[in-house]
Amino acid sequence: MNLLAVENLAKNFGERVLFEELSFGLSKGDKVALIANNGTGKSSLLKIIAGIDIADAGEVIFRNECRVSYLAQDVIFDDKLTISELINSAHNKISVLVKEYEKAVENHSEIGSDKTEKLVEELTTKMEQENAWDYQRRSEQILSKFNINNFEQKVGDLSGGQKKRLSLALLLLENADILLLDEPTNHLDIAMIEWLEKYLQQQNITVLMVTHDRYFLERVCNHIIELEAGNLYHHKGNYGYFLEKRTERESNFDVEVGKAQKLMKKELEWIRRSPKARTTKSKARIDNFDKIKKKATSKRVTKELNIDVKMDRIGGKILELKNIRKSYDDLLILDGFDYTFKKGERIGILGKNGVGKSTFLNIITGKEKPDSGKINIGETINYGYFTQVGLDVDNDKRVIQVLKDIADFIVMTDGKKISASQLLEHFMFSPEMQFTQVKRLSGGEKRRLHLLTVLMKNPNFLILDEPTNDLDLLTLTKLEEFLLQYKGCLILVSHDRFFMDKLTEHLLVFKGNGEIEDHYCTYSQYRAKQVEQEKEFKKIQHLGKKNSKAKAVRKQLSFNDQYEYTNLEKELADLEKEKINLETCVQDPDIELSKMIEKSERLGEVINLIDEKEIRWMELDEMQ
Repeated sequence: MNLLAVENLAKNFGERVLFEELSFGLSKGDKVALIANNGTGKSSLLKIIAGIDIADAGEVIFRNECRVSYLAQDVIFDDKLTISELINSAHNKISVLVKEYEKAVENHSEIGSDKTEKLVEELTTKMEQENAWDYQRRSEQILSKFNINNFEQKVGDLSGGQKKRLSLALLLLENADILLLDEPTNHLDIAMIEWLEKYLQQQNITVLMVTHDRYFLERVCNHIIELEAGNLYHHKGNYGYFLEKRTERESNFDVEVGKAQKLMKKELEWIRRSPKARTTKSKARIDNFDKIKKKATSKRVTKELNIDVKMDRIGGKILELKNIRKSYDDLLILDGFDYTFKKGERIGILGKNGVGKSTFLNIITGKEKPDSGKINIGETINYGYFTQVGLDVDNDKRVIQVLKDIADFIVMTDGKKISASQLLEHFMFSPEMQFTQVKRLSGGEKRRLHLLTVLMKNPNFLILDEPTNDLDLLTLTKLEEFLLQYKGCLILVSHDRFFMDKLTEHLLVFKGNGEIEDHYCTYSQYRAKQVEQEKEFKKIQHLGKKNSKAKAVRKQLSFNDQYEYTNLEKELADLEKEKINLETCVQDPDIELSKMIEKSERLGEVINLIDEKEIRWMELDEMQ
């Protein structure tokens, strides 16, 4: 069922063209991601579809009575309202509908006219369409999942992350047919992101999203739309499939350009020696030469820089934290924390929002003082600290001038110099964009420039607090390349699990109430251990309940139960064999992508079946 059709959409800001003649559609159940570089109009496109902005040309067509909910990057609420007042305000469509229904029922019981009866019937139909009968239960369930429990708290007192969670919870409560999500994972901690992944995977809803979170793309999306150089490319598959097809397309494009260059050389020789007589055939050949020339000269030039920065020498002492304590009233952040940093160390920091990750970074860099303890910083340490606060510069300045105010160039380990302009170009600021005023940059472009102002200072101890927010996938790849070559110490706070996996192998996990765990592993390895521990805990918990019941009541197995019990061991053995075979197939480097996706999905099903059947076997065994 087709829910949305976008036809020949165009948008520009003066001379800057964002996109032209964009056309695509969404069917029920599609989970589509829009991928494009910063500044190409991704957010503008979502706003146009949501009816918040207006296109310069084209139209957006929805199926009759299609309900649409939009999540913006920047959340705007009335800060004077409490959370409870906001939930029950006109902001929430279902809450308003429930109030209208309750009022109509009350009026009908008092008046009892045909008019009030008809209104109740209409609103009853709407309540059914919106699945509003269990609104109270669903609202409590979803809000608790997003750790929203104090409904009397003022919205203005919430942090940026808490507002984002509240906005997302309200959006999911609207029960819309289409969700438009602009960077939904920004400001969410990893636990929230994983919950949202599962929610979107399980719901029969349609999603159009803009996100840079590659694991999120891989696990949620079944269709990716790529916007590049004004053209739309459709990829029916997840992020892995998109990468494969894009590489294939670029390779084919390079081959076509190579052929066109050879043909252009041949045609150019013919034109130079061609007779003066202009026959129809000759004119056609000359006209065709222009097309060949355009194709031959259309090869994109990609200048790759090996940015291996020459940092200040790091001495023997780097950073020592001894018995550090920090709290805010009843909120305990650090409780006697000790750690000594080593050369070249790469540490990832994990933890839910509000457990003190940013406070910890501020204490390290001297922006905040600990309540007690000692911090010893090496004399040679030069911090580079990328914060979530954002870029603080004159908005009328040109982009190039912002970097030149710090330094005209940075020096590489081989003694070569890279100018501010070259560094900007490496991070996708074209020569034209370098002379653009800061105020004309998109949110992602400003974040990118902010990051470069930190790197331009040539730090030997780099601290990055959520650097991936609002960055496009190409910028993330460039940043990863830079950080993989970086020789100094690195502390990384990020909800981007792919980014964390690639750059860190040592984690400090903030559990709250001053507890910090130390894990020497990648994020994926840490998460796998967590999942295994959760499974074991559930099994133990389940066995405890069954043992209690078994002591209270002992009964003979029924014939059907006995038959099931006898067959479960064989079924479990068969499933274990299938699991081993599937794991071997998935790890085969020569397997086709479509087969890998198919086998991965079946592997997930088999693992779930094994868990279910093991628990059922234990139940029957206890009864036995």
